[in-house]
Amino acid sequence: MSHPQTLQIPFLEFMLSAPTIQDSSQKLQLEHEKSQFSCNSHKKIVPLQPNYKNVSRKAHTMSYKVTAINNRRYLGNKYRLLPFIKQVVKNNCHDIKIIADLFAGTGAVSSAFQDLQIITNDLLYSNYISNLAWFSAQPYDEDKIIQLIIAYNAVSVRADNYMSNNFADTFFSKQDCRKIGYIREDIERNFKAGKLNERERALLITSLLYAMDKIAKTCGHYDAYRKGVEFDLHLELSVPQASQNNNPNNICYNQDINTLASNVCADLVYLDPPYNSRQYCDAYHVLENVARWEKPKVFGVAKKMDRTALKSAYCTKEATQAFADLIEKINARYILLSYNNMENKGNERSNAKLADTDIMRILGKKGEVLVFEEDYKAFTTGKSKIQDNAERLFLCICNQ
Repeated sequence: MSHPQTLQIPFLEFMLSAPTIQDSSQKLQLEHEKSQFSCNSHKKIVPLQPNYKNVSRKAHTMSYKVTAINNRRYLGNKYRLLPFIKQVVKNNCHDIKIIADLFAGTGAVSSAFQDLQIITNDLLYSNYISNLAWFSAQPYDEDKIIQLIIAYNAVSVRADNYMSNNFADTFFSKQDCRKIGYIREDIERNFKAGKLNERERALLITSLLYAMDKIAKTCGHYDAYRKGVEFDLHLELSVPQASQNNNPNNICYNQDINTLASNVCADLVYLDPPYNSRQYCDAYHVLENVARWEKPKVFGVAKKMDRTALKSAYCTKEATQAFADLIEKINARYILLSYNNMENKGNERSNAKLADTDIMRILGKKGEVLVFEEDYKAFTTGKSKIQDNAERLFLCICNQ
């Protein structure tokens, strides 16, 4: 995983006037840190109104970090497999102009095909909002994003809110929870006031989710938090390096894949379904909660909200039936399925839900099937003793 780069810009000191801060006259405590990297061009940042007021005409050099799409821990992330996936597509798929990534996750595979029209879909809203940030063609004001992220990083929040009331000293410290709650509320307030467009909102939420994930006291998921540890890292947002030149026909969906599939038409459909019984809504419920910002009641040690509507059939005994229904509905010249060789290697929770024989049978009804394999140690939530783990690509050349 690459590390965020640090850049510098001239910045005017700001004072926060939003009512959720306990002391509305409190000045932001701005950290003036030196950086090893510099912007190509220095830009004067003009504060948003009415939330931010210029209290000093003296410009300061304020640093900020940038982040890329791969800077998130995510189960099953295929970022390290992109060369393998791209090579299979290059050698076996022709005249590809539209690719649909229908279990998109955080968008790692879609990021490898940004020269094409991209259609993404994911059942989790937290993934949908990140895909919107990275792949939407809607223009956004980068200076506005930078300005807000610098201000968010500098603010000190004294008042409790939904996050600190429910998650203090679990995955995050109480102070970081206050800050997370304040930032998320402020993003929504600015969006509803027309200060942010849809993509700007998505970029800021994505920045917050990435920052949360970086400091969370977990093993990479939110089924549990690490107790009795020091909160040595604190929330720091980075500026997502999202393209301003995405294909204008890109589309991002947040739907059940089997409901959506018949309405999608693409040259290549890429599928990366869950492999085992571990539900992604359980693993990332905190990030999903913050992304949706509906402030539901939470329960249990891990502070989970009701996730009934977010459960995937691909993590259950219904996976084979759901997969057959999906493949029948797909309208594409090629279907590329990622699936590992964990059918009978782990425990009941870890074993793959789709058998190889069923994959070949179901895809075989659609067309000719080719199988490619590469050794791969997947990201897991703990130590694994399973040997000879491999990722396979099942390429179906569909009958026309």
